[in-house]
Amino acid sequence: MKNNLEKIRKERGITQEDLVQALLVSRQTISSLENGRYNPSILLAFKLARYFDVAIEDIFIYEEEEDES
Repeated sequence: MKNNLEKIRKERGITQEDLVQALLVSRQTISSLENGRYNPSILLAFKLARYFDVAIEDIFIYEEEEDES
């Protein structure tokens, strides 16, 4: 799943460490999210959206997989 987390975070002048402290997650979690190596739980997605005061869809971009049948 693609996301705009890093872009939104940097536009607002927020560091990864700021997110770590605010959301009580690891730095590795934030880094992995930003690099697209980790899909968040729905709870974490909601926390991020609330933290940035945006819709989940503004951060995370869902792309359906094409059916190969």
